[in-house]
Amino acid sequence: MPYKILTINPGSTSTKIGLYEDTTEILSQNINHSAEDIAKFAVIGDQLEYRLEKIHAFFAGQNINASDLAAVVGRGGLLKPMPSGTYEINEVMLDDLKNNRYGAHASNLGAILAEGIARQSGCPGYIVDPVVVDELAPVARITGRPEITRRSIFHALNQKAVVKRFAKSINRDYDSLNLIVAHLGGGISVGCHTFGEVVEVNNALDGEGPFSPERAGTVPAAQFAEILITEKLDYPAAAKLLAGKGGLVAHLGTNDVREVERRAATGDNQAALVYQAMIYTIAKSIAAAAVPVCGKVDYIILTGGIAYSQQLTAKLKEYIGFIAPVIVLPGENELQALAEGAYRVLTGEETAKVYNA
Repeated sequence: MPYKILTINPGSTSTKIGLYEDTTEILSQNINHSAEDIAKFAVIGDQLEYRLEKIHAFFAGQNINASDLAAVVGRGGLLKPMPSGTYEINEVMLDDLKNNRYGAHASNLGAILAEGIARQSGCPGYIVDPVVVDELAPVARITGRPEITRRSIFHALNQKAVVKRFAKSINRDYDSLNLIVAHLGGGISVGCHTFGEVVEVNNALDGEGPFSPERAGTVPAAQFAEILITEKLDYPAAAKLLAGKGGLVAHLGTNDVREVERRAATGDNQAALVYQAMIYTIAKSIAAAAVPVCGKVDYIILTGGIAYSQQLTAKLKEYIGFIAPVIVLPGENELQALAEGAYRVLTGEETAKVYNA
């Protein structure tokens, strides 16, 4: 009998649900939450019962019996840095997420929601490859200021899932390859995967790497400090300039790559220039990611939502094609990635890891 696996990915204004038999999607639903409903809750943790009710209503509408589930998998939230893998949800993890010990984000609800449903169902609950997966090489952590150590925060779930699928498709083991993976979405992360570990990756949240539709990427530090002092900005406002109000949003007022391409095609020279500059910074980051393996790269993989743009991927191939063959695998498929992580544990391909304080 196939394993029935429920996947849950909470975002700021939605909860995405997927039901899988093994790794094949049976159905999925994007449960939208209105701004008015979300505004009723003072903190993210207060949304738990509200979101659980929505999930149970979805169950009822689809005649899903929770007792039939073999596993429930939630999107991993902001936890302490950890190696890649599938982790069984435990009390230590729940305590860190409920108390926002490493930061507050809607994704923190993923494990909490999954644990509640798994407990009711009598099956295990898991998370898979949260954004805090940390496999950086020691040399990659050091900066020019001893007070500042580089942190690994990136699109680990999609990057790891995409490369594992790709490795299978070419009959290779993931841990036998040197790969550069560029996740191209609202935020952009570029990782160097060598023998199964991401030894170098830009922190896609805090202001590193290429600029993206919503994020500023690396900016000249002294000029940014001058803006903070001149504008008398506090930390939340400064962080918003880097993530949320940076990149294409700051330059052009939109985070929609399709809109930027339309503007450029109709003669908007500023849109064309900014868009080409973003692609240029992505290409530079990809080239830099070849350094940890001394240029011995087997493949470069372009993934994420904006990898659907043929214009963008074609230009990137022009810039970086000299390094290694470029493979375009667009989209995120996060719900499937969660199901695949649980399936590997259920079938014994992997052993669930333990999260410790």
